[in-house]
Amino acid sequence: MDLLSAGDWAFALYPIMAAAVALDAAVPPIPSEVMVVTSGSLSANGQVILPLALAAAVTGSMLGDLVVYGLFKRRLTHVLDRFRWGRSVHKGIRRAAARGGRSSTAAAMVAGRFIPAGRTATMAAAGIANVPTVRVLRASALGSVVWACWMVGLGYLTGRNTSLPFWANSLIGVGVGIGVGVLMAAVIGLRRRRAASHGAADPDPGDVFGR
Repeated sequence: MDLLSAGDWAFALYPIMAAAVALDAAVPPIPSEVMVVTSGSLSANGQVILPLALAAAVTGSMLGDLVVYGLFKRRLTHVLDRFRWGRSVHKGIRRAAARGGRSSTAAAMVAGRFIPAGRTATMAAAGIANVPTVRVLRASALGSVVWACWMVGLGYLTGRNTSLPFWANSLIGVGVGIGVGVLMAAVIGLRRRRAASHGAADPDPGDVFGR
């Protein structure tokens, strides 16, 4: 990472981070959050330009959202199945959708990116439900901006308020982000179980946050 703070090398971080965040929607195991938080930590020391880090995270988030949404809306997942790597990606998306639920509300599309597999699940659900593209774009834009500010902000705040090296600040920020995501997932899971015990069909995680 030292190379990223040396002259022109720093600008390599922005497109790499945008690509990682975009791919994270289709390949959830990619740890793009680490890069986003790290960019905030580096920006606290002036090694990375904060607005560009935010822009890269937002751009990557929206691109990844639209790829997953488009694959399922246009029923193009069969194209992935033609390739070995594509089948792995398709299975990963299906697993994420199974874990994250089938909600396609705007609230779920915004809040889903803060819980494990939620971003992939809600975008796949939106595509399957044929949610209008404009509605998905609006939810994706809002969710991406909020998510980017949250993740970059975690790194920036730890970088500004501690004397630790950037990698330690990044670990702290990622830990907080994961903790919040796990807590949100637990709340949604609890609401689902309660709804199921009362005989509700297909509890909607969007109801947890409001529509």
